[in-house]
Amino acid sequence: MPPASSTHLVIIPSYNPGAQVVDTVRAALACWAPVWVVVDGSTDDSVASLRDLAQTNDGLRVIELPENRGKGAAVLEGISQARALGFTHALTMDSDGQHPADLIPAFMAESLARPDAMILGKPVFAADAPALRVNGRRISNGWANLETLWMGIGDSLYGFRVYPIEPLQRVMRANRWMRRFDFDPEAVVRLCWAGVPPLNRAAPVRYLRPEEGGVSHFRYLRDNTLLTWMHARLFIGFLLRLPVLLTKRLAARSPV
Repeated sequence: MPPASSTHLVIIPSYNPGAQVVDTVRAALACWAPVWVVVDGSTDDSVASLRDLAQTNDGLRVIELPENRGKGAAVLEGISQARALGFTHALTMDSDGQHPADLIPAFMAESLARPDAMILGKPVFAADAPALRVNGRRISNGWANLETLWMGIGDSLYGFRVYPIEPLQRVMRANRWMRRFDFDPEAVVRLCWAGVPPLNRAAPVRYLRPEEGGVSHFRYLRDNTLLTWMHARLFIGFLLRLPVLLTKRLAARSPV
């Protein structure tokens, strides 16, 4: 196991991921420590497996929420506890095996070099990736870039990324949203508004088939309705902030 970092940790929100979560966590532990799993009210057998794994891995901590609150709420619980212990940055990744654990050290190294920035994974899709998921994200990405005046968000939905904890916690506590599937895109937009620059790094994404242990909680109508409402309120916020955003963008482009 790698030596434990005192500033950067991995946070894995987890809701009914099935057996795949054990492989995901083991892969993360092989590359980084500490790793925290926030069990978001899971009702499957995964929590028992995680407890067993934590007993034999000092780098693993399992946080159990009593009911399902949503991905964003699970991340907020994790970063709040992490900040109280002195951590400054958190890499988030999904529990279902979609994200590349072997890239954790590279993303963390980038964050250590640029602690002011958020390091965003930009997905590289395999040929068999579901076309609906690949093409559908272009709409959200287009809105996110408009709402930030093209500050450079490579992908608004890919959850493999490193956040500076303090500004993320501040942004989340300032509003009631960002608690469920809307967490990933709203977080990057609001952090851009807060002056946190995005840095994009390519990262492969896997969509595991059910026979491979893949579990998806994505619901096309429900989650796209949530994203539509999210971008509607973000666009209103964008219009209210437009003079300030334009001023900052023009200042950034002006020669010294």
